Amino acid sequence: MIVLIGGGCAVGVSLLGLLALRLQSGSSVRMKLFTVSTATVLAMAAGVLGTAQAMFLSQHDLKVVIMVCFAVGVCAIGMAIPLARGVTVDSRALREALRALGEDVHDLAPAPALPPGARHSRTVIPTARRGTAMATAELEELRRELTTTSTRLAESRNRERALERSRRELVAWVSHDLRTPLAGLRAMAEALEDGVATDPVRYHTQIRVAADRLTGMVDDLFELSRIHAGALRLSLTRVSLADLVDEAVVGADPLARSLGVELSAQVLTSLAVRVDPRELSRALTNLVVNAIRHTPNDGLVQVEAAEKGGQAVLAVTDSCGGLTEHDLERVFDVGWRGTAARTPEPLAGAGLGLTIVRGIVEAHAGEVAVHNVSGGCRFEVLLPVPAG
Repeated sequence: MIVLIGGGCAVGVSLLGLLALRLQSGSSVRMKLFTVSTATVLAMAAGVLGTAQAMFLSQHDLKVVIMVCFAVGVCAIGMAIPLARGVTVDSRALREALRALGEDVHDLAPAPALPPGARHSRTVIPTARRGTAMATAELEELRRELTTTSTRLAESRNRERALERSRRELVAWVSHDLRTPLAGLRAMAEALEDGVATDPVRYHTQIRVAADRLTGMVDDLFELSRIHAGALRLSLTRVSLADLVDEAVVGADPLARSLGVELSAQVLTSLAVRVDPRELSRALTNLVVNAIRHTPNDGLVQVEAAEKGGQAVLAVTDSCGGLTEHDLERVFDVGWRGTAARTPEPLAGAGLGLTIVRGIVEAHAGEVAVHNVSGGCRFEVLLPVPAG
């Protein structure tokens, strides 16, 4: 009988609560949580009071039971209010997070050409204020996940914008750099055809030099396209650092002699690394040639092999006088030459050499960095050392 009376009273109040929830369709989460909490307390109180009335308690005892139910109900409903506020605040934060996921963030700072691991996002997901609202663990965890997702999407947009910008710049720069030697080749060819060339031998020499320069630019473009497309296939083999340094120095020595630059090598370790000799030699040669071209006459370029922090180090130090902070950040960007002018120089490439170096080194799970030293710059290639 007690179960029937108490359960019947509680069920009756609960049904009224369900009806109230149905009538509140479209209302706020706070109001619905408050309704559920109130219906639960009233259902419990109705069951207790109905049972107490059926047990023929004295009027005094009945009043005590009513007072106790009222006091407990007020406390329970009072506890439900901050809970409803906390859920409301978290819901608002989640709504902002979802809105941010679908928006195109226009105030993001422009990113460098390819900044691995770089972070440029300013998208911030609101969080529940501690002390004024009690956030539920599930909603707080979901908010953190949305924050992480939003940050990743913003970084992805930055990378896409940077890649698109670098592609546009690359097309513009390469078009300009190809136009000049092609125009010179055409003019010299026409002069030879018309028989107006005063020194045909010199014209033939200049045509060969221009053709070699164009071939180098095309090779760089092909290599860069393979790196960006992920089509760079490495044939790994064990090679000593000393062999890599010797090959780079021997290959670049004629250029250094022609420009009056001293080229030296220093091997401080007998380490061997597992790399693609052809690709890594190309990267190291690019660094050495770049250092020679930017070093004045009677300057020194030093190639070094060493070990640091459990990694193999290939370093190239020049005497260029150093770079500004802005250039240090952009030195590996596509088309960077250290100057805003695109005037072709006899020894200048398309500004792709250092970008190719970074791509090759990263394909070997390594890192490449540059910093200023006394009188010049130091490029360091850090490579993992194979176990055993």
